[in-house]
Formats: sequence, structure tokens, C-alpha cells
Amino acid sequence: VAKDLGLELPALRDSGVRVVSEGRTQYFSLHGKTGHLVTAERIDREQLCRLVEKCVLRCEVIVEGEM
Repeated sequence: VAKDLGLELPALRDSGVRVVSEGRTQYFSLHGKTGHLVTAERIDREQLCRLVEKCVLRCEVIVEGEM
């Protein structure tokens, strides 16, 4: 994510970048040392998408301040 946004790791931490998922459970987060998108919670496909063939979890990356 840091590479895709063109941010260096210190700038990533300092600019208030966060990942927001739909709903209460936040399934993804950013790894502070690498800037990689990682799973923050256990993702149970059977629970989330019981009857759906294609299971999609949407999230947004929010960058506070100027880019």
C-alpha cells in the first residue's frame, strides 16, 4: 500500500493512513514496518458468504492530511 500510494514508511505512519472495512469487524490493517496490507482478524468465508459463490470483502484506504 505504501508503494502504491508513493509514500515512504515514516510518511505512512505520520500521515494517519488507515484501512476501513464495511461493518463492525475490521478485517484488514497496515503493517507498520512494511506498509503491507495484512489481515487483522480471522476471515471465515463460510460465515461471511454462506450462499454466495463469489465472496468479496471491500475496504478503503484513508489517508489523512495532504498527499
